[in-house]
Amino acid sequence: MRVAIVGAGALGLYYGALLQRAGTEVRFLLRRDYDAVMKGGLRVFSTAGDFHLERIAGYRTPAEIGPVDLVLVGLKTFANDRYAELINPLVGERTLILTLQNGIGNEEALAALFGAERILGGVAYLCSNRGEPGTVHHLGKGRVLIGTLVPSLAERAEQVAALFRAAGVDCTAVADLRKARWEKLVWNIPFNGICTVTLKPVDALLGSPSGRELVREVMLEVIEAANAQGLSEPIPRDYADRMIAFSDGMGPYRPSMQIDREEGRRLELDALVARPLAAGRQHEVPMPRVGMLLALLELVEPS
Repeated sequence: MRVAIVGAGALGLYYGALLQRAGTEVRFLLRRDYDAVMKGGLRVFSTAGDFHLERIAGYRTPAEIGPVDLVLVGLKTFANDRYAELINPLVGERTLILTLQNGIGNEEALAALFGAERILGGVAYLCSNRGEPGTVHHLGKGRVLIGTLVPSLAERAEQVAALFRAAGVDCTAVADLRKARWEKLVWNIPFNGICTVTLKPVDALLGSPSGRELVREVMLEVIEAANAQGLSEPIPRDYADRMIAFSDGMGPYRPSMQIDREEGRRLELDALVARPLAAGRQHEVPMPRVGMLLALLELVEPS
């Protein structure tokens, strides 16, 4: 299977490197890392073991890559207006497009351009950061859940999940993609949001009794909004406590949005916070803490 990585940040570089190491033909669409990767390969520093790929198929434009079997999308969601430009040259008759982006609305936006019959959605529980050009740091976790917009893609979703498992990734095909998305939002909204506003890492947030309680309160608002979306089954309230316990082991991890703010980049506010907030309000779910968090994020977003 030929795989193209569009959005070769920490997530795209890490999963692409694992797939290539396992024998998959991977083609990376590169920007700032191009010169470093083409000269010295790609280095992965990982809690599961470091490794170095000496040769990488790196390209500057999607036209140079050409049609592939699977497009893995790891773009920041504020770049979704570039979907057509970056993905069109990669799409052949049976090409699948898998988005591992944050938030909600990404699969629907891709389906509007390329048709729902080729769109997969993935939820990645991954702690990773980019290092200097040509390096990526895997700090822990890595599980991926893959779902579809249409039931007819279920078999192909399982094939993609098997490809990830063969590369050493804990990957499962799920029946309810919407539920998987909202379960990830239960973590993403409080931690990406509050860490970005305060510029404090995860362990600092959870080490403060008031910070820990605020995280839980935001999580409960997100759970209430999720359960108004017609999921296959509701997300229980104790899921918040399980997510907090899961996060206790992350140490001084900085979520991606916090790093984006620190480095002066745009924030993924629409897909990650504004859309879930609007979805909750549409069903008259009170979300005052999430609303305040969005307002604060809009104030601190780099201009």
